[in-house]
Amino acid sequence: MDTIYSYKIFTLTHKNTHLNDIGHFVLSENDSDAALKERLLEIKEQMGMRELMYLATCNRIMFFFTSDDNADGQFYPSKFINSVYAQLSADVLQIAHDNALIFEGREAISHLFEVAASMDSMVVGEREILRQLRDTYEKNNEMGHTGDAIRLAMRFCVEAAKKVYSSTKIGEKPVAEVSLSIQKMLEKQLSADARFLLIGAGQTNRLVIKFLQKHGYKNIAVFNRSLKPAEKLASILGGDAYTLDLLPSFDKGFDVIFAATASTELILTKEIYKSMNKGDGSKKLLIDLSIPANIDSTIAEDFDADYISIENLKKLAQENIGFRELELGKAQEIVNEYVETFDTAYKERQIEIAMRDVPEQIKAIRAHALNNVFKNEISELDEQQRELFDRVLAYMEKRCIAIPIQVAKEKLAHS
Repeated sequence: MDTIYSYKIFTLTHKNTHLNDIGHFVLSENDSDAALKERLLEIKEQMGMRELMYLATCNRIMFFFTSDDNADGQFYPSKFINSVYAQLSADVLQIAHDNALIFEGREAISHLFEVAASMDSMVVGEREILRQLRDTYEKNNEMGHTGDAIRLAMRFCVEAAKKVYSSTKIGEKPVAEVSLSIQKMLEKQLSADARFLLIGAGQTNRLVIKFLQKHGYKNIAVFNRSLKPAEKLASILGGDAYTLDLLPSFDKGFDVIFAATASTELILTKEIYKSMNKGDGSKKLLIDLSIPANIDSTIAEDFDADYISIENLKKLAQENIGFRELELGKAQEIVNEYVETFDTAYKERQIEIAMRDVPEQIKAIRAHALNNVFKNEISELDEQQRELFDRVLAYMEKRCIAIPIQVAKEKLAHS
């Protein structure tokens, strides 16, 4: 019978491998799904794997599989690296030899659960990894590379992660700068018709727009060097778009400014701010998400405005990460409990698989007895006797199917 020790993980992660180096070991992203399917099939055949799930993120490569590649069940990473990445140079292969992490059996299951619960992430508590794992499983399953063993592991993996997120504070207190800036903004309790001015139309302000949309804000204006990206971003909330050179002459008023561009120079200077403000005495909020700064911090000294810099947010992010990391002990206790539960469930599942042919075998014996061995004797019975005989056989058949499974599970519970 298979045991939990057939599970294995080969992984390279941000913890001991440079992110640029991890990129060498990603199976080509340019390959189509069909090509990736064939590549994973080759790996399964090369390494004697029965099931395989491959995960690639910006900071992690992970092969989760079941395999008995030699008599004692031990997995040899050097064989894996040299076979799977044979096309890479010796120097690059050495990176994998030096940094790859190998987990087997219970440790493999524990690591999988810890990854899903974001306990092993660059940013502890970020739930995106759970979504990535689930999507990866679905994709690998559709390709036909996973089976009952990985299905069961993923079921408990998701349950364990959800329990960690719901029973600890590991995901509390935002750590992404944009999330933190929105949190700071919400503390101001702005009115629903507050006016937002966004400088820049890149990825950062696209995230800002999503948060504004989530909280029901619609009054926005977007400024960007190129008009088209500004128009695209502003259209999400039906706002206005302008080229950056029109910023000094903007006269529609504002309550909050978000700045996020790649400019190496100040964009919102004190002079431009004064021109835009038009003597408006209401409190303003200036949020600078750029490195280097896009907003002159001294504006807050001469005008009624609060200034929040990316450095302020980074400091707060580190404090919040520290808070989340304090929850790792509680999260580990939950993971350990789920590993134990999974161990029992896996063994019970193996019993079910081993005995799934028993019902058909018993039915075949019954049919043979009725139609061959005792055919003549049964033909001499009257209808009432036959009905009773059938009921007795049906009862015996049901019990004969249930008893061996029940006994096996009881022995497992006491082992």
